[in-house]
Amino acid sequence: MTIATVTQGGLAAAAPERAPAGRRRRAVIAIAVVVAVVVVWEGLKFLGGTPWRAPLAQPGSPVLWNPPFRWAFVNDLNLPHIWNIGLTFLEPWQRGANRNVAQFLFDAALFTWREAALGFALGALVGLVLATVFVHSRLLERAFVPYVVASQTVPIIALAPMITYAFGGNVASVVVIATYLTFFPVTIAMIRGLRSLDPRALELTRSFAASSWQVYRKLRLPASLPYLFTALKIAATASIVGAIIGEGPGGIANGLGRVIINYNQYYITEPEKLWASIIASGLLGVTFYLIVRAAEVAVLRGRPGATEG
Repeated sequence: MTIATVTQGGLAAAAPERAPAGRRRRAVIAIAVVVAVVVVWEGLKFLGGTPWRAPLAQPGSPVLWNPPFRWAFVNDLNLPHIWNIGLTFLEPWQRGANRNVAQFLFDAALFTWREAALGFALGALVGLVLATVFVHSRLLERAFVPYVVASQTVPIIALAPMITYAFGGNVASVVVIATYLTFFPVTIAMIRGLRSLDPRALELTRSFAASSWQVYRKLRLPASLPYLFTALKIAATASIVGAIIGEGPGGIANGLGRVIINYNQYYITEPEKLWASIIASGLLGVTFYLIVRAAEVAVLRGRPGATEG
């Protein structure tokens, strides 16, 4: 048995042991970051916030703690107490409603995710097609890639009303906006990924007179999968942002975009609800990212580094 064989066997055995340890370490770091944010948040309010009252208490109720300083950036309007935001999820989403804020935001998030998922799928397909065309045609790549890059320099908040006017105030306009934000990272990543194949393998397939389609299917596409999933993880969160932005001018009443706009109008009296909707939006983006990440681990299982990151 050679040294290389022993070494490879040892590395293969050590990889499964390192993976759980790495996941535990990342989980501990994530929890530590959340705890640190809460401590800093409430610590600032303890020192310079507005007088502390019971959770969700009305103005004029007994003061439990009077901070020694008054810092405007940590008052209850700018930074509500963490526990008030948490308890808001259990409050009715509007006066007299049967559903609480958590249920209302869950339904809105599910609606937004369906729009974002459609835009995500279409954007990924458009990006893959464009990258394939550019890889096989240097002329088209030099001609159109600068325009692909330039398209992302226009703020989506400026394009959203124009897209809504063109496609109408419906789900289609939201999907187009999500697609617009999704196709770019896939296009750029796949241009590089489709060229990352082993040159020796390419020479070998050409020596057997393999067609361009066979080279693409058996060499280029498998080699590009790590690049594809890296782009898809970026595109997943971008599609959520695009869907939320598009729901505003699109007049979509059932998604998170409209919820954020509505709660923003009542921010002075109920700032906790806007913060709750922001948290729901963030959790939706993280959930979509984790779905793509799970797909990446399943598809790339066995490749070096597939379970890391």
